[in-house]
Amino acid sequence: MPELPEVETVREGLDRWVTGRTLAAVQVRHPRAVRRHLGGGADLEARLPGLTVLATSRRGKYLWLPLGDADGPRDEALVGHLGMSGQLLVQPADTAEQKHLHVRLTFNDGGPELRFVDQRTFGGVLLDPLVPTLDRPGEHVPAQIAHIARDPLDPFFDDADFATRLRAKNTEIKRALLDQTLISGIGNIYADESLWRAMLHGQRRTRGLSRGAVADLLDHVRAVLRSALRAGGTSFDALYVNVNGESGYFDRALAVYGQEGRPCPRCGTPVRRATFMNRSSFFCPTCQRPPRAPHRTAA
Repeated sequence: MPELPEVETVREGLDRWVTGRTLAAVQVRHPRAVRRHLGGGADLEARLPGLTVLATSRRGKYLWLPLGDADGPRDEALVGHLGMSGQLLVQPADTAEQKHLHVRLTFNDGGPELRFVDQRTFGGVLLDPLVPTLDRPGEHVPAQIAHIARDPLDPFFDDADFATRLRAKNTEIKRALLDQTLISGIGNIYADESLWRAMLHGQRRTRGLSRGAVADLLDHVRAVLRSALRAGGTSFDALYVNVNGESGYFDRALAVYGQEGRPCPRCGTPVRRATFMNRSSFFCPTCQRPPRAPHRTAA
């Protein structure tokens, strides 16, 4: 599933190509692509034409396009979630239709159109009301994602509050990094890479971490995400691409994720893979020593 760097790369492309343009028509080709929109495909097709894309925004793995009309900004936005394989592509109108084209948006200037393509149909788009955030007066997010925490690249992410909430939990550190209500935008790939840089095993308990260790981990998380952003994200196959259909290349810089059996770049120990939350987790057994099992006293 695309994580923060991939979604931010898509947002930057959309900002360049669709901000300020007015929608002319919408075609919904597959009902699953709009299953989260309460009115269904016909309602979305009827409500979007004539609205102007005012900006592009993102929180964690979600992005949205705030909309307006002749009277000014509206309290709603077009929300996009890429799911496992969703793609938002900006294409000339005469480009051949993709096999899994599910939603097609054209603009009144006759320029490139926006297409939502999704092979596995886990993603989708919807029109959603904007609601105020609890911590920033005047800031609004789509109602569907109001529960999503800020991501570590958000300028208003509160490091001290995150450390307090993290240390109050008695859970595994990797599980906490994947909790989008605690910190958003981090998935399996960047959790493994960040933990490797911080020399923390994913099964370390959060309650035992010092505030200094949490601050150090956040520094590494941000470094990993920024490096991935500069590379355009991570592409292991053709399912993640930017709005122009180009792949990211951060996979060339991965230290442990997907590197089972290869030498750790820091110490040379072969990288190991373990099953975690029904997915693969990669780590160096020397740099990231597993926590000791609790001692049990014989009865």
